[in-house]
Amino acid sequence: MSLTYWCERAWLPEGVAGDVLVEIDGARITRVEQGPPGDAERLPGLTVPGLANAHSHAFHRALRGLTQEGKGDFWTWRERMYEVAARLDPGSYQRLATAVYAEMALAGVTCVGEFHYLHHDRDGRPYPGDDNAMGHALVRAARAAGLRIALLDTCYVSGGIGAPLAGPQLRFSDGDAERWAVRAERLQAAYDGQADVEIGAAIHSVRAVPPEQMQVVADFSHRHAAPLHMHVSEQRAENAACVERYAATPVQVLHERGALGPRSTAVHATHLTDVDIELLAQSGTYICMCPTTERDLADGIGPARTAADRGARITLGSDSHAVIDLFEEARAVELNERLASERRGHWRAADLLRAATAEGHTSLGFPDAGLLVPGAWADLVTLRLDSVRTAGAPDLEAVVYAATAADVHSVVSGGRRVVADGRHVLGDVGRLLAEAIAAVTGAPETVAETVTGTARGERR
Repeated sequence: MSLTYWCERAWLPEGVAGDVLVEIDGARITRVEQGPPGDAERLPGLTVPGLANAHSHAFHRALRGLTQEGKGDFWTWRERMYEVAARLDPGSYQRLATAVYAEMALAGVTCVGEFHYLHHDRDGRPYPGDDNAMGHALVRAARAAGLRIALLDTCYVSGGIGAPLAGPQLRFSDGDAERWAVRAERLQAAYDGQADVEIGAAIHSVRAVPPEQMQVVADFSHRHAAPLHMHVSEQRAENAACVERYAATPVQVLHERGALGPRSTAVHATHLTDVDIELLAQSGTYICMCPTTERDLADGIGPARTAADRGARITLGSDSHAVIDLFEEARAVELNERLASERRGHWRAADLLRAATAEGHTSLGFPDAGLLVPGAWADLVTLRLDSVRTAGAPDLEAVVYAATAADVHSVVSGGRRVVADGRHVLGDVGRLLAEAIAAVTGAPETVAETVTGTARGERR
């Protein structure tokens, strides 16, 4: 079915323009031109391409606000994360992920890269009859919320460098990379030819996959021309343990095992050496920055500007979902650079928005998304330019440096209108979140009622 939207202002490849007509047919854009609105549906404000959340762990959303008290670091936070992971099953995970992805849609996200390692039952055994039950639950959740998904099926073999698996980690693992590949092949076959799902691969980290098994995961990516993502140098302790064991940094280990390249993404990349940066840039590997998670876990500030200057391509992710707001992630890249360097002006607003759109989609295996051009996925995200945050500010600067997810009032994802007037088609997302989180954290229903009584699915 053909539909036409009239955008008061729209961010096109050549810049911001006014009175832009975007015609779509099914899931694709067929025409973009300037003209009067006529009988087209009007989208007041600024319309940008759909955002790509290039790094997500959906179940981490259950931890928001529950881990802030007391001292600690990534490693103490991880113990709380394991507690939540131990409680999930396919049904509860689908309900939680549906609510999380709906929250992403409210924030303008139209595609998510789900770094998925919660594979099996609590005792580590595959679910009877379907060893990809958890992965299928995530795909169903994304479709219900109106997002495309790159399901980055993750290989997870060891509990640390040279350490055995223990406790909740058992459900993350297939035993070794060869058995991971067998299961991943079945998952890939299940979605072969389905345009809204990309089955990719992931090496969890140098902590979780020994170097001699990394090539199996890289081979899967090469065989299917699929994305390959990996956690890299998130904490200094990770780097120190890697150097002690392998006499090389995590990036160097991954490079030696063929895991870097133009379909690969190094997530976090917080503590890189100059050699690491050069290897990532020269191999064409993307770097996914997750600034709100890095600051929440006190991990540090990654060298995004230096890496980009060397030629690396930058994308953005919300990772642990301390915040789901890609505009906040985008401006944090610049603002963190200011704090570290005591200087301003490291990034243009357009470059940061490109990281959140076209670069992110491409890194997830959707190179035909993230642009308002004929032939691209019909993803239109429209933000208010008259809110208390954006009123009186220039278009792109308003979006990158002042707007929040609360300013998104309309989202068309793959031609489907999933957000209108700031509300998701699934209804009260606040209630969906509260109920799903209470089911896996044991929070009392009175807490859920308090949350939804004030939120009612809105972010305002």
